[in-house]
Amino acid sequence: MPTEPGDKRRLQQKVHDVSTAPFEKKTGISHFFAAASYSRDGFLRLLQEAAFRQELGFFVAILLIFLLVGASAGEFMVVTVLFLALFAIEAINTAIEELVDRISPEISSVGKHAKDLGSFAVLCTILSASLYALVTVTIHLFA
Repeated sequence: MPTEPGDKRRLQQKVHDVSTAPFEKKTGISHFFAAASYSRDGFLRLLQEAAFRQELGFFVAILLIFLLVGASAGEFMVVTVLFLALFAIEAINTAIEELVDRISPEISSVGKHAKDLGSFAVLCTILSASLYALVTVTIHLFA
C-alpha cells in the first residue's frame, strides 16, 4: 500500500513526540526552583502508585509505633532514612516500568527482567526498613 509523503512525516512526529527545539538551561536560583518543581511533579506522579501509597501508610504506622514505644531520636532518624531510601527506589522502579512500557510495549524478556530487578530492589529496601523497625520495637517492648 503506497504511502503519501505527508503520512511518513506524521508517523515520524508521532514517534518523536519530544520537542527538539533548543532550550535555555536554568542557572542559579531559577534552577533551584525548577528542580523543586520537577521533584514535586515526581512526588505527585508517585502518589498515583498504589504501592507507594501503601509504603507511605506503613511509614506513618511505624512512626506512630515508634512514638508509643519511646524510640530515641536516633532510631527515628534511622527509620526515616530507610523509608526515604525506599521512596527513592520506588520512584526509580516506577520510572523503569514507565520507560519499559514506552520503549517496548510488546512483552519481552528484557523488559520483564528490568521490571523484576526494580521490584527486587524495592523488596530489599522494604525488608531492611521492616527488619530495623521490628528489632527496634522488640527491644523497646522487652528490654
